[in-house]
Amino acid sequence: MKLRCAVLDDYQDVALSAADWSGVLDAVDVVPVHEYIAGEDAVAEAVGDCEIVVIMRERTPFPASLFARLPRLKLLVTTGMRNASVDLEAAARHGVTVCGTGSGSQSPAELTWALILGLARHLVPESTALRDGGPWQSTVGTDLHGRRLGLLGLGKIGTQVARVGRAFGMEVAAWSENLTAGRAEAEGVRAADSKEELLETSDIVSVHLVLSDRTRGLLGAPELRRMRPTALLVNTSRAAIVDQAALARALRDGWIAGAGVDVFEREPLPPGDPFRTLPNLLATPHLGYVTRANYERFYREVVEDISAYLQGAPIRRLSPPAPAG
Repeated sequence: MKLRCAVLDDYQDVALSAADWSGVLDAVDVVPVHEYIAGEDAVAEAVGDCEIVVIMRERTPFPASLFARLPRLKLLVTTGMRNASVDLEAAARHGVTVCGTGSGSQSPAELTWALILGLARHLVPESTALRDGGPWQSTVGTDLHGRRLGLLGLGKIGTQVARVGRAFGMEVAAWSENLTAGRAEAEGVRAADSKEELLETSDIVSVHLVLSDRTRGLLGAPELRRMRPTALLVNTSRAAIVDQAALARALRDGWIAGAGVDVFEREPLPPGDPFRTLPNLLATPHLGYVTRANYERFYREVVEDISAYLQGAPIRRLSPPAPAG
């Protein structure tokens, strides 16, 4: 009898066409799910008969309580090699192997610049006005050349964002707890003296940090108030790095001029959520990694992970974090 595999969160109906699944179809029935499944009860019901489940990044959480309700589950494959919404310790306790895939850093860096440029030149309201018969030119754009781009994080994605900023003629500064002056200098970037100095002096602040206990809530009301009232904030990393209530207030009360956001604490964003209507927010539905090249890599390596597991030699396994201390 074949194993049953559910591929969750295949919103665009591309999972089966993005990779060659033929190598595992003799042993596995693959069932893609194109709609978001809301709530743990619904997820447990949808995949309760599956030995294998594939999830797309952090769209569907797998906490300990869900693993306890899935006694048949043996293999969980997540796209990407990091997924904060999967309880790896619980997976191990329940005998579930968790594997990941590679992921390109180019696509979120490119989306970051789409948001920056869209905000700076008011592309959405101007395009909407043009299509709807509104005013011809109603806004005045902001130049990037000569302005300061402040990066919270200078890893793979932050580095790519910095290089584009320099190409636009921007002064680029960066800060993170572990960033050294030498590392920043190697990328033509100035290491800010502190997070506060970066926020106070940057025209655009872009977030490129990994979500952790240290970065959760890193930007709250006090930090957002430090930013210039003409400044823009962009977050294509993780929503919880920025206090969401504080961000909404900052936009409503004019602490900052605008924000570009691709990530939210609750996804999909509920109808009626304030982030759907704030006029100075350019929001996208977590598109940072949603590109053809990324999807092809994701699902190709998902198939490789399943094949290796069936052969008794799992690859790209994700391990529970080491105990603190």
